[in-house]
Amino acid sequence: MSDFILSCCSTADLSQRHFDERNIHYICFHFYLDGKPYADDLGHSIPFADFYQAMANGAETKTSQINEGEFVDYFTPFLEQGKDILHVCLSSGISGVYNSAVLARETLREKYPERKIYIVDSLGASSGYGLLMDTLADLRDGGMDIDTLHEWVETHKLEMHHWFFSTDLTFYVKGGRISKAAGWFGTALKICPLLNMDNLGRLIPREKIRTKKKVISRIVEQMQAHVKNGADYNGKCFISQSACEEDAKAVAELVEAAFPKLNGKVLINSIGTVIGSHTGPGTVALFFWGDKRTE
Repeated sequence: MSDFILSCCSTADLSQRHFDERNIHYICFHFYLDGKPYADDLGHSIPFADFYQAMANGAETKTSQINEGEFVDYFTPFLEQGKDILHVCLSSGISGVYNSAVLARETLREKYPERKIYIVDSLGASSGYGLLMDTLADLRDGGMDIDTLHEWVETHKLEMHHWFFSTDLTFYVKGGRISKAAGWFGTALKICPLLNMDNLGRLIPREKIRTKKKVISRIVEQMQAHVKNGADYNGKCFISQSACEEDAKAVAELVEAAFPKLNGKVLINSIGTVIGSHTGPGTVALFFWGDKRTE
């Protein structure tokens, strides 16, 4: 048994079963639905289908990150058990949670100077962040110690690719990422924006593609262009989706046909309530190991 715990935030968008089976600990973000507070608890408080239906019906959403005090309370029991900690945070490009975790570490170092507390900025989100955690669990289970694992994740985290598309521009307009006029014309022309995460962990629009069928093909083409070992890719591939499972399945089928040596079937997860509060329904995200992300 390892003498450290592997930990992340709920925004890694894995299922409860996945977290439990891989022995990955997590701490929950928070969100508000029409002003009522909830924990981002993997769909336990509100099933994902109900959450996205509420958004489609016009419910207002807001999110809040984990603060320093919450991290102190979360980390303390592990330290009291004599465990070291490797905690990986949601990207600093979209959240300030990394800073909260670092402040908690500095507070706890005074009380537990003999313990190691590593805080990592994943520069990732959703199930790409989740695939990073799953890979770290593989390496831990293979015998890698905490110091080597920390060095590995800092070296390789930018090789985790995040590609997203959306078929519903409503929440891009509400969030101010595109104008109302652009949203109207985009919807009328059936524009589906294709985005990815850059080397600073920011979500960047890359292409405007007409029709869902074309964007589904294009996102797989991006995987073919960037994936490790090309058509011989034998790593895992995760997808996350917000109330558009059929679109996610269409992407998964193309991926499995293009990469016959995949490590298992493509795993489809739900985009959680925090990430989903900003994307809204109709988003599909594809994650895989590839070349190092750049601007």
